[in-house]
Amino acid sequence: MLDIYTIIFLALAVFIFARLRSVLGQRTGRERPPYDPFTRTEAGKPVTTDNVVPITNKGADNAADQTIEAAAEKPDRWAGVAEAGTPVAAGLDAIARAEPGFNVRHFLTGAKGAYEMIVTAFAAGDRKTLKNLLARDVFDNFAKAIGERESRGETAESRFVAIEKADITHAEVKTSMMQITVRFLSQIVTTTKNKAGEAVEGSPNGMTDITDVWTFARDAGANDPNWKLVATDSG
Repeated sequence: MLDIYTIIFLALAVFIFARLRSVLGQRTGRERPPYDPFTRTEAGKPVTTDNVVPITNKGADNAADQTIEAAAEKPDRWAGVAEAGTPVAAGLDAIARAEPGFNVRHFLTGAKGAYEMIVTAFAAGDRKTLKNLLARDVFDNFAKAIGERESRGETAESRFVAIEKADITHAEVKTSMMQITVRFLSQIVTTTKNKAGEAVEGSPNGMTDITDVWTFARDAGANDPNWKLVATDSG
């Protein structure tokens, strides 16, 4: 038989349990896991920064064939990019020695992305994007051309139809600076209009075949994995 004190303690226990339940809630099995500051945002997904093109040196695809060890074993390691025994292949060898893990196919993918972004940003007068992708002197030249266009009251637009080819024509290491020159063959719709909106150059309905020869550079071993445009030329 329950005495008065037992009844009081039971009532108190029920009351405390009810209060805890109302404050803490109950688990449903759908709760988000606790935050772990050391966990990567998404496994395998790189962290990116706005307006930075990932012309990186390391990647999962064929990364092993791009190391110094594989270089000694596979004379055709640059197959599809440069023929064995050519100056371009020798330059890529030097880059692989300066930075083990260099992946030329990842570089070319990033270079094409950078090429399209830079051409589009230049037409739009987007100095902020250009500043992150160009070396200082190249940026100054681009910014000067944009300023002159703006002073005339002109606007420009460039739209890519396709990048047909992107071939490496030169590669070398100067001191610790790695340099790769790429020849782009592309089809672009480009138009420049005056204040009245009249086309003074190009056509919004016409496609132009463009050949550009651009050189990208990066300091071997630098923390920043991205290459910057250091020189431009037309084909």
